[in-house]
Parts: sequence; C-alpha cells; structure tokens
Amino acid sequence: MEDTLFSIEALNSSFRFCPRCGSDRFKPGSEKSFSCPACGHLYYINAGSAVAGLIFNEKGDLLFTRRAHQPAKGMLDLPGGFVDLGEPAESALKREILEELNLAVTGLTYLGSFPNRYEFREVVYYTLDLAFRCEVESFETILPADDVAGFEFRNIQTVHPEEICFDSIRKMVFRK
Repeated sequence: MEDTLFSIEALNSSFRFCPRCGSDRFKPGSEKSFSCPACGHLYYINAGSAVAGLIFNEKGDLLFTRRAHQPAKGMLDLPGGFVDLGEPAESALKREILEELNLAVTGLTYLGSFPNRYEFREVVYYTLDLAFRCEVESFETILPADDVAGFEFRNIQTVHPEEICFDSIRKMVFRK
C-alpha cells in the first residue's frame, strides 16, 4: 500500500460523526477502520469499485475521453465509471461506455486492477479500478454525453502522464 495514496488521516476530516448514533467521538480505530466509543460501532474503510475501458481503433490509437466535471475537469480519462450496487463490473462498463460515448461493447478482456484515491467535494473515496480491453461494434455512433466533454484517439507514445486524470488511469495506460 502506498503511503501517499492511502491514509486514514485523509478520511479523518470527512468522518467526524458516528453513522449509527451521531456521536462526535468517532475516531480512527486502526489503519482500516473508525470506531465509536459511545455506541461501540466499528466502521471499516473499503474500496468502491470502478471500471475503465481501453478501446483501440484500427490504427492502434487509444480512445480517451475529456472529463466534463471535477475532479480533474478537462483532463484525459478512459471511458468508464463507478459500479452500481449489485451490478457486475462487466455490465457497469458496458453501461458507462454506452452512456458516455453511445458505443455498444461487443467484447471485454480483463486486464487488471488498480487502486485509486478519488477526491470529490472534499471527501476522499478509495476505489479499486478494474481495467478491461474493449471491442466495440462500430465507432460510427460515437457521441460524447453524460460526464464526457469530448473524446480523442491518441497514439500512446504521444500522451504525457500529466495529461491523464488519475494515478490508476495512468497505470492502466502505461502498464508494462
């Protein structure tokens, strides 16, 4: 675990009150939990699930999206997003790519998982981002929507890591 990526201190300011009894004595109990001495509640910090798709065109260029909103507004990203409760990761990625780019996914290959720290509205969320190589039916219907401001195909050799929004996405793109 990377010290700069994961820290109970980063969550401490977000979790001030016990979700069970409302006590203001809710404090870190360990590196993975918070505890409440008032009611005994123990809250474990777990990662949320997110998915990202690596989609290549016939020239071998990677499809990037541009983020329409914070965090990292305007930066390069991969199509994808959060997995809903009870939703399989594969279904989530197909849904997200359809919502964001109007593309129908016809095939998925799992590539790996990448821990990430996602800060949104001053709250830190820890995610486990799952990467898939995706095949799509056609690029003829591509249209940015939802939380995507635009899209572009790029040769990976021309992309600088600082152009990419999150550490997990950089690791997916530049994996060895």
